[in-house]
Amino acid sequence: MRNEAINRVKLVFTLFDADGNGVLESSDFDLMSSRVAAAVPEADEARKQAMRASFRRYWNTLAGELDTNDDGRITYDDFQACVLSPERFSGATDEFAAGFARLGDLDSSGTVSRPVFVGMMRGVGFDLPNIHALFDAFAPDDDDRVRVDVWESEIKNFYAPDKGGIPADLLTTSPAA
Repeated sequence: MRNEAINRVKLVFTLFDADGNGVLESSDFDLMSSRVAAAVPEADEARKQAMRASFRRYWNTLAGELDTNDDGRITYDDFQACVLSPERFSGATDEFAAGFARLGDLDSSGTVSRPVFVGMMRGVGFDLPNIHALFDAFAPDDDDRVRVDVWESEIKNFYAPDKGGIPADLLTTSPAA
């Protein structure tokens, strides 16, 4: 696993631990999906439900693979050891990426505006300078919008253990001032 992927694992565990208690639980994914939905109040209910379903599926996949003692909790050690195994998580990651990125396409144009992108990423818990750095790496158009398919692909890259030097790595670093 590449160092960049390890950094992404550390960050995503911290973000997924939405209540900050040091372990992942179903309630963390409910809390995070509620924060994301609240960040995009103008999104239609069908998109919000698809996003929430993708968070639930991701949790269910994690729990099914990693919660070996059935206590409803996943530790960082369990998470790090297995989460970046594409063969175990690709379906859940693909659904998560689609549900999340497509929520931001409010007008069905295939693009997401910067304010919506920022709101959604803040809902997850990413830092503002990193969010803007990632958005800029996606080469926004003249209307300051990025393509949903580009964002969706990069979400998948974020979870790939063999990827490094990708735009998503901007979420784990301190952006240049």
